[in-house]
Amino acid sequence: MTEPTDTTRRAVLSSVALSVAMLAGCVETRTRSKSGRADFDGWLSNADGYDGVVDATDRSLVTVTVGSNRGLSFDPVAVRVGVGTTVRWEWAGGGSAHNVAAGDGSFESAYHTERGAMFERAFDEPGTVKYLCVPHEYAGMKGVVEVV
Repeated sequence: MTEPTDTTRRAVLSSVALSVAMLAGCVETRTRSKSGRADFDGWLSNADGYDGVVDATDRSLVTVTVGSNRGLSFDPVAVRVGVGTTVRWEWAGGGSAHNVAAGDGSFESAYHTERGAMFERAFDEPGTVKYLCVPHEYAGMKGVVEVV
């Protein structure tokens, strides 16, 4: 009669050990991604609200909010997309005028203050595109689109 108890006890202990190991793996992955976040050669070192790269490689359209938080940031700050994805920047409204301009000068939107204004760009080549709000670059209003 002791055999079923030992077998049950072993099964429970094995399940608990497996659960702890799985949980430890999740925590370790989360910690690594937060502490090892890319800063894109310092481009995002002062970016407001930056907490790592958002993976949106499974979507064909990604929306980035312009003027989020206290009005001087993009949300998400950094996003990873697949080749062919369109990124839509949508203004939160209120506050001062913002724009979206590529750091390399390859694109630039008009300035907007109104909620719901939009600017779109399709990303057809792999690479990293750094962008900013021209009048608020000093405040860290910068972002990145990483195209894979």
